[in-house]
Amino acid sequence: MTDASVVSQSVNESKSSPLSFLAGPGITVNPGKVFSTVLMPIIGIVVFLLIWSGAARNIDTSLGKFPGPVAVWEQFGSLYQEHVTEREKAEAFYQRQEKRNAARVAKDPDYVPKIRAYTGKETFLDQIVTSLVTVMSGFLLAALVAIPLGIAIGLNKTLNAAVNPIIQIFKPVSPLAWLPLVTMVVSALYISPDPLVAKSFLNSMITVMLCCLWPMVINTSVGVSSLDRDLINVSRVLRLPALKHVQKIVLPASVPMIFTGMRLSLGVAWMVLIAAEMLAQNPGLGKFVWDEFQNGSSNSLARIMVAVIVIGVIGFGLDRAMLAIQRFASWDKSKATH
Repeated sequence: MTDASVVSQSVNESKSSPLSFLAGPGITVNPGKVFSTVLMPIIGIVVFLLIWSGAARNIDTSLGKFPGPVAVWEQFGSLYQEHVTEREKAEAFYQRQEKRNAARVAKDPDYVPKIRAYTGKETFLDQIVTSLVTVMSGFLLAALVAIPLGIAIGLNKTLNAAVNPIIQIFKPVSPLAWLPLVTMVVSALYISPDPLVAKSFLNSMITVMLCCLWPMVINTSVGVSSLDRDLINVSRVLRLPALKHVQKIVLPASVPMIFTGMRLSLGVAWMVLIAAEMLAQNPGLGKFVWDEFQNGSSNSLARIMVAVIVIGVIGFGLDRAMLAIQRFASWDKSKATH
């Protein structure tokens, strides 16, 4: 092939795709895929913002106009600035204590300095962290119980027959129905002059755990019970011990169903936690939403919309993170693509 033909071919290839110059030499860009994966989501978001902005102008509430995108964006900045200001107050508080303690020790070398904790209000960012810690604690605790139980149920038909009625009875119960019982039990049993964690944290965490149990147990047991017969025969031929059978055969083959249950549980747990925090007034995003609703200021609606958007984004992020873990843990990557 001559140099002229090579140049002509490269020119034709560059003209075949208007986006090929973005990818660089040797990389082919599919315009249809770029349009569907990049441009369409952007168009959808823009259309949504326009509809939201137009609808907000026509909705009057007791607290004023329904907040549009601009008002909500302003409150994002306001809430972040409040967080920065609160951290500066906390830093100044601890610095004052250090100066007082240093002066006291200088006068009395035997004095043991004491540092009091800053008791300022939790900021919006603090409440986000509180909710995340709570939901992940309850989710992980549920996984430690549900996955081994689901494996045992899937492997043993007798145990499945014994446990299945209990699962079917408690599965439809709203986790919020457990909240008063959990609160009473924790208050009765968790008695300590110096508690390691707050009772409110335990109440929310146990409620989250209860809502996470059932999807994980059911999906794990279904995945285990539907193992390919050839895999079971291989295990028998190799005479694998029970634990090795679970480790080498059951778990790898059941990973897609196990993670499906975990993703369902985590999504439900995040929704339940927000509702539980609102109902029980436990620290977190749910309490923030309720406090703003009760506050009734001119900025309350916009702040509630900020919380709604953050809750949605975090929920989406948790689901994507669980999917990424599934792709990493699964031997069959094709079953972890949604």
